[in-house]
Amino acid sequence: MTGPNPTGEPASAPAVLQVLPALQVGGVERGTVEIAQAIVEAGWRAVVASSGGPLVAGIEHVGAEHVVLPLDSKNPLTMWRNAGRLHRLIRERNIAIVHARSRAPAWSARYAARRGGARFVTTFHGFYSARTALKRRYNAVMARGERVIAVSRFIADHVAEVYGVPRSRLRTVPRGIDPDVFDPARVSAGRVRRLREAWLAGGVGAVVMLPGRLSRWKGHATAVAAMARLGRPDARCLFVGANEGEGGYGAVVRKAIDDAGLAGRVRFVGVCDDMPAAYLLADVVLVASTEPESFGRVAVEAQAMGRPLVAAEHGSTRETVVHGETGWLVPAGDVGAHARAISEALDLPPGRRRDMAEAAMRHVRARFTLEAMRRETLAVYRELLGDAPR
Repeated sequence: MTGPNPTGEPASAPAVLQVLPALQVGGVERGTVEIAQAIVEAGWRAVVASSGGPLVAGIEHVGAEHVVLPLDSKNPLTMWRNAGRLHRLIRERNIAIVHARSRAPAWSARYAARRGGARFVTTFHGFYSARTALKRRYNAVMARGERVIAVSRFIADHVAEVYGVPRSRLRTVPRGIDPDVFDPARVSAGRVRRLREAWLAGGVGAVVMLPGRLSRWKGHATAVAAMARLGRPDARCLFVGANEGEGGYGAVVRKAIDDAGLAGRVRFVGVCDDMPAAYLLADVVLVASTEPESFGRVAVEAQAMGRPLVAAEHGSTRETVVHGETGWLVPAGDVGAHARAISEALDLPPGRRRDMAEAAMRHVRARFTLEAMRRETLAVYRELLGDAPR
């Protein structure tokens, strides 16, 4: 039965409902907006259900519909009620595919999709802790999609091994960046100069940059130790991102900076609203994560901007970085290896630096673009619509 369709699109056009807890600012949420836009541009109807947030405006801007539901709740009664709410939404909007991007909404969405005759897709954006049998069961809903999308081969292997998802149901769709945004040719010298004056008081010298929120696993402590080992007083290290820390970790890192005699040479500069310009300010970009990245955007963005990259060799960086061609891969947590790679990157001859930058940009444009992510996600939807329902 076809019900109301506030988007104004033809009711015969396939409709995809994406569900997630909220539309805050983050990678999962940005991806939801990007796929909603792709759905609309394909001539389909796009609906997103969440508890709301700043990116609701982005959903509506691309021509999709947003429906407010308390999908951020893990209360079992609320989740049960959400199943009924989503079932009604599926019937009213004639939804063909339900795409769940998080666990609590996925439980409600799976039941609603089965009851409403819609196809069910999930995306594994990363790892989920599973210390108890109950938690493992809670996580397992993300493995129940008729198609399970993984954001990297690393995550696909994890899903197959831990949750027993057969390869026939797994699809790897890497996250993508917009090459028109992350393009050195489109960033003016004035944008870079503004950041240099704000962060370095207009000073000169080599810049090592670690973008990422202040969290233990992001490797800030490794970066501090590597800068101390580097022994180059001309080099500065900038930590770009939210710097409030977690559980006093910020104080730990600041003490390490002071103890190493690096005060003034290692700085927290806070959140940046112009990351393309920030990357161009850097002579070396560092991804020092001590735990594997599911899909590290920083590694891809830095390469797209042609910056020399030093990254810990585990998780998705083995897919996104070509050692010796587009950057350096070093053992996670190995301070000496990080310091040696940073030094080698800083000492690159101009010709070699140019060749590496061009190789990195080609690598990203061939494999990790927003357009590729959108195209491959829509291919999963089309594949389901062409199959007989399970």
